[in-house]
Amino acid sequence: MSHETLAIILFVTFVAGTLAITVWASRHTKDATDFYAGGRSFSGVQNGLAIGGDYMSAASFLGIAGLIALYGYDGFLYSIGFLVAWLVALLLVAELLRNSGRFTMADVLAFRMSPRPVRTAAGVSTIAVSIFYLLAQMVGAGALVALLFGFTGDFAKGATIALVGALMIIYVVFGGMKGTTWVQIVKAVLLMGGATLVTLLVLGKFGFNLSTLLRDAAEQSGKSEAFLEPGQRYATEATGLTGKLDLISLGLALVLGTAGLPHILIRFYTTPTARDARKSVFWGIGIIGAFYLLTLVLGFGAAALVGTETIREQNSAGNTAAPQLAEAIGNDIFGDAGGTILLAVIAAVAFATILAVVAGLTLASSSSFAHDLYAHVFKKGTATERDEIRVARIAALVIGAVSIVLGIYAQRLNVAFLVALAFAVAASGNLPAILYSLFWKRFNTAGAVAAIYGGLGSAIFLVVFSPVVSGTDKALFTDADFSWFPLENPGIISIPFGFLCGWLGTILSKESNSGKYAEIEVRSLTGAGAEKAVHH
Repeated sequence: MSHETLAIILFVTFVAGTLAITVWASRHTKDATDFYAGGRSFSGVQNGLAIGGDYMSAASFLGIAGLIALYGYDGFLYSIGFLVAWLVALLLVAELLRNSGRFTMADVLAFRMSPRPVRTAAGVSTIAVSIFYLLAQMVGAGALVALLFGFTGDFAKGATIALVGALMIIYVVFGGMKGTTWVQIVKAVLLMGGATLVTLLVLGKFGFNLSTLLRDAAEQSGKSEAFLEPGQRYATEATGLTGKLDLISLGLALVLGTAGLPHILIRFYTTPTARDARKSVFWGIGIIGAFYLLTLVLGFGAAALVGTETIREQNSAGNTAAPQLAEAIGNDIFGDAGGTILLAVIAAVAFATILAVVAGLTLASSSSFAHDLYAHVFKKGTATERDEIRVARIAALVIGAVSIVLGIYAQRLNVAFLVALAFAVAASGNLPAILYSLFWKRFNTAGAVAAIYGGLGSAIFLVVFSPVVSGTDKALFTDADFSWFPLENPGIISIPFGFLCGWLGTILSKESNSGKYAEIEVRSLTGAGAEKAVHH
């Protein structure tokens, strides 16, 4: 049996299983709390697995392994950044946010401010961040299928992206948060199992000696010892100061971005108590931490056993390094049949990864559109729960369609790099507004709106005029050049600018509501408001 046939069988099995979960969930989704927050019925362990499933995206599995395989030490910085980011989410945001809100990030911001302008800004920001993140998953799907079936034509990759988009829309429209959470739990178990298996096989090949693995990776890369030192991607002789600034910018975006990601923040609302929210983050960190350690072996293993040039030939951004490694180590240990089976398994797991993450993203953005924009801005609080859920389902369709179209155009970009852009946008707009809202008594509506629009707008503006969009052979538009901003990641400028806008907007406005701040302080620390939301 060829790896294409086997991969299709495994992929169809996973899709059939997850669609069955979605049908089951749709029968248990009766009201808005079920659709948006899974009825707040998930235990700490279940939600921890789902957080891991939501966070370990195609960027983590395909993109980081590829970046390490191509750039060595500089690629591993992504793993460190994604992992450290969790500490910011845990220490500053997770429990306070869960205690203060009900369904979306805007619930927290709108509580002590004028709701309509704040919800509008938060809704726009959520959708913008989600679409950036969705792009990365779609690109990963296209690269995977090209590897599996040997497709080189853009039409086949485009058709794959459309298929993934259609499936994610089905998960969200019918399953809501309940269905999406169970899909993420199943996916987290599969991904950890698959990544651990390949890691153990690679380590076994090198006698469980990391030094031997790293030495072979350095030799095969053609860069010798330099491969294990900084300077392959950032701060090279060619990039100089710009490369160093880009590296700092990337680090800021990765470390601060998680605490502003809408699809991660809404996960905290699915637990019944604050204790479960804390427990779920603890479990999430354990799973995610272990996974990012595995990416080290996967990336350097791919460099050692597949070779950086072979990886580049298949996919110039390195997005197929992990599946190529699975095939190489399988062939080496078990013969051709073993390589075929292992490639098919890892490809199916990667597909499962993409489907679960895009479902979570689509749910976050469609929920925000329905709950924040439709119910509270357009309908001014008069919409029924049934109307809200109907609009959320329509929004999922539209957002899915937009991300399919954009994903088809962005296929030359590395998926981990695309996610880093989403992190920069989230850290620039959402994070200042959330932190100021939870910790600054004077903060007001003008400050919240300025922080979100200022951070979000500056991040997107700088990306448009960066080498990501034009001016290089890996850009979105290879035949144009309007890239006057030298950095690939805008975080170093847009994140401080978001905080500055929030501060400036606040002090220039006379509005202040210390009573509401006192109330949200009590709620965030005790969970009183959220407990009430569970029972009603």
